[in-house]
Amino acid sequence: MKKWFIALAALVVLAGGAALLLTGGQEAPKATFTLLSGEKLALDGLKGKVVLVNFWATSCPGCIREMPQLVETYNKYQGKGFETVAVAMSYDPPEYVRAFADKSRLPFKVALDADGTAAKAFGEVRLTPTSFVLDKEGRVVQRILGEPDFAKLHQLIEEKLGG
Repeated sequence: MKKWFIALAALVVLAGGAALLLTGGQEAPKATFTLLSGEKLALDGLKGKVVLVNFWATSCPGCIREMPQLVETYNKYQGKGFETVAVAMSYDPPEYVRAFADKSRLPFKVALDADGTAAKAFGEVRLTPTSFVLDKEGRVVQRILGEPDFAKLHQLIEEKLGG
């Protein structure tokens, strides 16, 4: 029983460390996304911008509910050095993602994580929606599980944009 408790305690410490890794101003993973167009987008190529990386799925009610506000957020800040990358989970059929992006006229970059490498790079993302805010230096400054509080998200974006 004592060994089990020690193993459990070690797991909790490791899990806590992983959470800190993705929220404590650590460098974002070296992820490369495949956009719906087939174009490759390296995350480190977006340094100099504040970036929202949003993991989502067309089968996720919260993801669908938050999309109009993600569009509004993107439209509000994209001219000021803000970018959004919406990453569809590996289990989401590409044709569903394309249809949703077209129907919803998503103005930001939409990527397919066909093999799950992006979700893995960001700490084994499994729950959707999960979003990460990156500062201009490419550091993760916040991880958001579930739908964001958009007033707080906008405040953080403005702070990281420097105005």
